[in-house]
Amino acid sequence: MRTCLVVDDSKVVRTVAQRIVRELDFETRESINGLEALESCRKSMPDVVLLDWNMPVMNGIEFLRELRTSPGGERPKVIFCTTETDAKCIEEAITAGADEYVMKPFDTEIIRGKFAQVGLL
Repeated sequence: MRTCLVVDDSKVVRTVAQRIVRELDFETRESINGLEALESCRKSMPDVVLLDWNMPVMNGIEFLRELRTSPGGERPKVIFCTTETDAKCIEEAITAGADEYVMKPFDTEIIRGKFAQVGLL
């Protein structure tokens, strides 16, 4: 089964995102910050990462840059799920290697659409 790593410092967001992703037939794992997520990816690379921007310890952009230079780190699709709406942030995320970008709050149809856009459905 395909796997999704949900990375967000909010327990509520992680819970909601995992419920949605499981409905799409993905197994899920969760991390509360970028550093924990990087360690998780090094153990077992997921198929997709739903990634928050603003987190303690290591933020989403820092995680993404590290992921993309790690062995196998080019493989996962990365979808930012964040409140950052500034066009410069979106451009920075895409330049760093994000495949898609979702604004919070999100729902099942939004995540389903983004998964389809990046070739996961």
